[in-house]
Amino acid sequence: MDNISKAPRATWRHPVWSTAQKSCVGTALGNGKLWFTTGKGIVTEVFYPRIDIPQIRDLGFIIADGQGFWQELKTLPESQLELEDPRIPLPVIRHHHERFDFTLKICADPERDVLLLDFRLEGDAALRPYLLCAARLGEDAENNRGWVDDWEGRPVLWAEQGPFGLALACRNADGYPALERRSVGEVGNSDLWQDFHQNGRMRWDYQEAGPGEVALASRLPRQGTLALGLGTSKEAAATNAWSSLAEGFQSCAAGYGTGWNAWHQRHPTPRNFASKLPAAANALYVRSATVLKVHEDRTFPGALVASLSVPWGEASDSRGGYHLVWSRDLVESAGALVAMGATTEARQVLTYLISTQQADGHWLQNQWLGGKPFWQGVQLDETGFPVLLASLLRQYKALNNVAVTDMVTRALRFIVHEGPVTGQDRWEEDGGVNPFTLAVAIAALVEGADFLGGNASDCALMLADYWNARLEEWTFVCGTDLAERFQVPGYYVRITPADVLVQDGAKNEWVLIKNRAHDPHLPAGEQVANDFLQLVRYGLRSADDPHIVASVKVMDGVLKTDTP
Repeated sequence: MDNISKAPRATWRHPVWSTAQKSCVGTALGNGKLWFTTGKGIVTEVFYPRIDIPQIRDLGFIIADGQGFWQELKTLPESQLELEDPRIPLPVIRHHHERFDFTLKICADPERDVLLLDFRLEGDAALRPYLLCAARLGEDAENNRGWVDDWEGRPVLWAEQGPFGLALACRNADGYPALERRSVGEVGNSDLWQDFHQNGRMRWDYQEAGPGEVALASRLPRQGTLALGLGTSKEAAATNAWSSLAEGFQSCAAGYGTGWNAWHQRHPTPRNFASKLPAAANALYVRSATVLKVHEDRTFPGALVASLSVPWGEASDSRGGYHLVWSRDLVESAGALVAMGATTEARQVLTYLISTQQADGHWLQNQWLGGKPFWQGVQLDETGFPVLLASLLRQYKALNNVAVTDMVTRALRFIVHEGPVTGQDRWEEDGGVNPFTLAVAIAALVEGADFLGGNASDCALMLADYWNARLEEWTFVCGTDLAERFQVPGYYVRITPADVLVQDGAKNEWVLIKNRAHDPHLPAGEQVANDFLQLVRYGLRSADDPHIVASVKVMDGVLKTDTP
């Protein structure tokens, strides 16, 4: 045993997040403000007290016999995840190894900011589970501190940074405190994984770690309940954790399920869907509704993040990732909420958008929930989407008394001044004239005109007609090699340079395809669109329009792969 008080500092740091390939996301619909994710069979990022603030990188397990054998669960080839009820995001994860089976049930306490993990190890009696948690309080990988300590006579693992505290506590199947041998370290140098990697067993017993990217570790009983508590201090987090453990996993899970069942009862599957869809499709509908609701914040009602993940998280240290608000994604989520009858939530989306509209009428490319910008681009469609949401809610008689005229006026003014060119397309890469963006802008002008009066309404409709009439002139190419290859007159392109407004030859200009190593520079006319179908969705072109039919043929031909 190496019992040294302070863990050695990491000499090199490259803090990353977890995989974006999430297998489950969840939250409790109660007083708690905690969201969790899973991936590769373990808990990945946990968010608190807002859905845009991750507090850990991951929480996983090592199974070991103390004699040299050890297996990290997330590296096993596969795990099984089940939801006992598609309405309730309470995952049951099962890991199988020739020497053991490990089962994990996860839920958030509906009354406290605590994540509960009920675990059971079966198989070889010599084996024990070990906890490994990488803290990332406040998204900060530089200034976290970790401790081994006791709180009111009970063993805990603590981490703290700034205004956030974290506590890990455990009780065994008999209800007694059960964090056994414990240690804290710095990720990449003195954490539990490094201990096993170097020694084949748990040798280190560091009592304090940081400031830096800290990891908390402990040997656990073969069966028990683990609590990850969060709060405004480490002591507050420990109080939350032990309160949840005192109540017990089964009781918290029952309350968790009650909250979700009540929400689904208020928003049942529409009868015309339920009666026509097979059971598997109905379950998918319900699960999709659950996922939408999970992504909603509770500090800022109506704010839904794009995803509880960081793209390529295992190689990225991005502070933002996808747990940010894009007005485009937010309105599309609101459209789904309207379709399932959750008009109250959709209306909250609209009021949130009204509050975050910029002075000149546009919306930020993306933002933190409180309205602070993250990426700085301007995408014209993101100004059109909130106008379409206002129109949709009015169509469903769900606008109530929300005042939208000022928002619509400012949004349309921005579209008129900036369009039809966008600073970035919806893929957040290139500027120019894009079929999808133009479809949204035209639709917003038409729908928004109904909220205006007099000359302003007439102006919006006239401009919409003009852009609609010129759409093919700006975004459709003819007589190219691709057109000849697929025997069509032409097709919609991905984007054309802004110069296309004054000269058709701009379609032959190179457009850089960012993040692509192969052929990054291609003429605009050789980059086939796949989002032109928005023209059909918004009624600007019919599905059998020759331009649409030809473009679908080219798109399918370029994308398809012939299989035996």
